[in-house]
Amino acid sequence: MDSVFVMPGTVAAPRGGILRDPHNRYETVREALSRIDKAARDMGLPNISTRLIEHNDTSDRRGPEVQYLEIFAVSVATHHMLVAEGVEPVAIVGQSIGELWALAAAGHLSVEDAARLAVARSEVLTRQSWDGKMLAVGVDGRRAESLAGLMDHPNLVLACENAPRQSVISGPRQLIEQVERVADTFGWPSLPLDVPHPTHTPAMAQAARDLRATAPRVPYGTGRWRVCSPWMGRDVGDDDPVDLVAGALTARVRMLHTIRELHAAGADAFVECGEWAVVTKFVEASIPGVRCVVPLSESDPVEAVRALAAESADAGPSRPYAVRVPVPAGAVATAPVAAPPTRVTVPAPTAPAPAPVSYVAPATPARAAPAVEAPATASVSVPDGLDYASVLAELQTLYGDFLGYPPDLLGEDDGLESELGVESLKQVVLLGRVSDQFDLPDLRSNSSLLSVGTLRRIAESVVAGRAEAAGR
Repeated sequence: MDSVFVMPGTVAAPRGGILRDPHNRYETVREALSRIDKAARDMGLPNISTRLIEHNDTSDRRGPEVQYLEIFAVSVATHHMLVAEGVEPVAIVGQSIGELWALAAAGHLSVEDAARLAVARSEVLTRQSWDGKMLAVGVDGRRAESLAGLMDHPNLVLACENAPRQSVISGPRQLIEQVERVADTFGWPSLPLDVPHPTHTPAMAQAARDLRATAPRVPYGTGRWRVCSPWMGRDVGDDDPVDLVAGALTARVRMLHTIRELHAAGADAFVECGEWAVVTKFVEASIPGVRCVVPLSESDPVEAVRALAAESADAGPSRPYAVRVPVPAGAVATAPVAAPPTRVTVPAPTAPAPAPVSYVAPATPARAAPAVEAPATASVSVPDGLDYASVLAELQTLYGDFLGYPPDLLGEDDGLESELGVESLKQVVLLGRVSDQFDLPDLRSNSSLLSVGTLRRIAESVVAGRAEAAGR
């Protein structure tokens, strides 16, 4: 079996304790985390691994630099777990800043240098303080590019082509909000992305120049594995690491084309080196039926990896891959796509987990309201008789009718995305219906209900909201 490792870019902060088991099991994981911690301390940041190896479900959001390094730590730790169990990639691909994680995992950069570059990147973006925004739209890249072109602004562009119907537009905040309204008029699903630094637009040219001028120059070595760059359209060669990171700030990410090229060349499995199915969602949408594995999302990550290793051993040695030559911007692979293998399903996680914030725009008609964080709420009774049990029953009926599930099969603690497969924009549609049904207009903009993703949290928020309304 020919496996490609994929590294996510900017996603939600990892759960506390997510790396506890890998840290205890694998010396290579402990060493990588120790090196990231040392690099962080040298830059005046706190230890990165502490929260990730302890059972602590709170996220200490200490700025974007810590968030980036936590994502890096999870990615590189997953990579080391896979290799330790005998799963080696034929190539590694990163989404946006995930390309930096790929370079470190492949051995082209040291872990410390990758951490320093990630922090330097974050700092120049923070200094630029651009009032921008990114919007995921559930259409192909051609339509998304046309949508951005309607506004005729040089900094409003198609930023990412993730899948046949998953694209991202990046640009000035006010224009993105207009794009969102136009998409709604067309009936195209859209979702604002909660990222600390909107990128992949010409507006980032100053930040790219700043990064080239101020980032530490780091040595680039011969890596152990091939790294494919979705924004350059080719394999990474002897490119300067700082130039790679700076160039990506203004470039379009063509994940769809990279995924299809790798599959056409023989890759038949894609493994996510992260906590959630983020990049592998793009893969599944681009190549239906292909084998995808997200070890850390499984109830037993090590067993999932060992099962993959056994499949790889049964399939025999991987055939050699040629290094790709540069692909012109906008080009699409012309090699025939091999028939996808039968998808093998690994066990679902036993506990619900929040859905990540990512560059994902599933193709379900909806328009997402701007994300606004809301505090967790408690279950209380309200004067109009809407107690928790009755609200939950109504929600089970509403969600069951929409999803085609019998209401009694929708558990109050089931993860809407992780266990029931309800993708982000479907959740947005449903939350809008809940808002209308219970006359709670603020509910549709409560992004915490999308990230938590259980009927219990939604029911508690409805009960609390009605209680507050009744007390006015």
